[in-house]
Amino acid sequence: MKDAQKIALIASFLLRYPDEQWYNELPEWREDAQSVEHPQLRQGLLEFFDYVEESNKKEFEDQYVRTFDFSQNTTMYLSTYELQGTGEQAEELVKFKAFFLENDYDLPKEMPDYIPALLELCAVIDDEKAKEIYDYCKPKLEYIRERFIEAKLPYAFLFDIILSVANGLEDGAR
Repeated sequence: MKDAQKIALIASFLLRYPDEQWYNELPEWREDAQSVEHPQLRQGLLEFFDYVEESNKKEFEDQYVRTFDFSQNTTMYLSTYELQGTGEQAEELVKFKAFFLENDYDLPKEMPDYIPALLELCAVIDDEKAKEIYDYCKPKLEYIRERFIEAKLPYAFLFDIILSVANGLEDGAR
């Protein structure tokens, strides 16, 4: 598996809600992160794992909820980032849904603009199609990253890694 695909899967996992199953799977995902070939991206992922493991579980979970569930600036759903009417948001959801349908990827539980689902999709499709999705999502991912930086939240580092992968696809490096 290429680094970009592996990183997308790891980031998808790290952005999911930290329930008991998530914590049980954490060591496996850390091991996968250790096999990332790109040294800076590997180090960034491992530092995020360190942060998670050093954090109190309850506090980390509370921070996750405050960050992604109770903030309009850092939600996991990309169609919510522009002030728009429900019609425009619906059109954007259709665009996100098309990414999944065009790539024969089933999305039974999540909305199509859910960042972890989009990362999973990018991990299992060819580079050219993944680049198209990253390009479409990049302005919103950059916006979220900026909100994390302003709030001094560690998720900024994870979004740096995601955006590095997206930019690497632009450069043809994967």
